Amino acid sequence: MIENDSVTRFIKLYGDVYRCLHASWDKHENYPSAESQAVMNHLLLAGPLTISEAARHFDRAQSAMSELIDRLQAHGLVTRIKDERDRRRTLIWLTEQGRQMQQRLQEVLNRELLRQSLQQLPEAQQQQLFGSMEALVVAAQTILSQQRKHHHE
Repeated sequence: MIENDSVTRFIKLYGDVYRCLHASWDKHENYPSAESQAVMNHLLLAGPLTISEAARHFDRAQSAMSELIDRLQAHGLVTRIKDERDRRRTLIWLTEQGRQMQQRLQEVLNRELLRQSLQQLPEAQQQQLFGSMEALVVAAQTILSQQRKHHHE
């Protein structure tokens, strides 16, 4: 049985890693609103949509969705494109900048700071760290799988 001290130590270290390496935004950066993030995430998952389709999906008035799309477009995060199957329809799609923004929003840790921090560790220590983390993930997945199995019985 793992000692409670090990659990406490891990929780503290995990918190320390997060506090030191978490992704953050500078004050001058334009951090998208939760609603903007939701729309961009949906576009990323569903593909191009019309404004009316997006409005229906988010249960918003078409005018409100159009205003949101206008703001996203002004920031270079989405673009309007003609539907190749029906030239009368205009679709909303993420720009490359919008896709990069979505990727950044999904990352919990600051990629560059993590890269620099890992470079401070010898290669053998890096591999030991990764191996230990992978083993912990496998152990947790096994336990969760067993719990789900028992829950469904």
